[in-house]
Amino acid sequence: MNRKKGEAGYLLSRKRQLILKAVLEFGIVAALLILGITQTKTRANLLTVVAILGCLPASKVLVQFISIFPYKSIEKEKHTEISEKSECLSVVYDTVVTSHEKILPIDCMVVCGNMICGYAHDPKTDPEYAAKHIKQMLSQNGYTQMTVKLFSDYVKFITRVEGLNNIRRVEKKEASPEEEQICNLLLNISM
Repeated sequence: MNRKKGEAGYLLSRKRQLILKAVLEFGIVAALLILGITQTKTRANLLTVVAILGCLPASKVLVQFISIFPYKSIEKEKHTEISEKSECLSVVYDTVVTSHEKILPIDCMVVCGNMICGYAHDPKTDPEYAAKHIKQMLSQNGYTQMTVKLFSDYVKFITRVEGLNNIRRVEKKEASPEEEQICNLLLNISM
């Protein structure tokens, strides 16, 4: 089951996809190498060269898998609760935001107008640093009046999401195209 970037379960789906692709590509490399040696009875043949060159794309896929391996998708129970309490909001799940200094796994981000609210359970993620980095990336792309708040405490996060959803429901507004662009930007700065 392939998930799109930003959907719950994306990281798990991406890991499965990358490991399958890496095994397949390295299998093809091994098959070419074995075929070349068995056909010519020497390593000095054209299929060996092709097999060696085939290691480059296979290695690239393996590096992508290794870089995403330590990060987990959001738990199903939390995803269900967030989706129930954010029905009027734009939501992005399973992001791993990268900065020059740190890698910041963020489980969920909710966009409501000029407010972004996020939840990061990983203790390696510094919520203040991550919020500052995301705000900087948004301002570089023309979104200067944004407020970004990340929580490491799930209860505080879900309470904020519920409040934003209630405000949106009372105002009877729908998600704006600008919010969709902000969500796309958040996905672009993520692995």
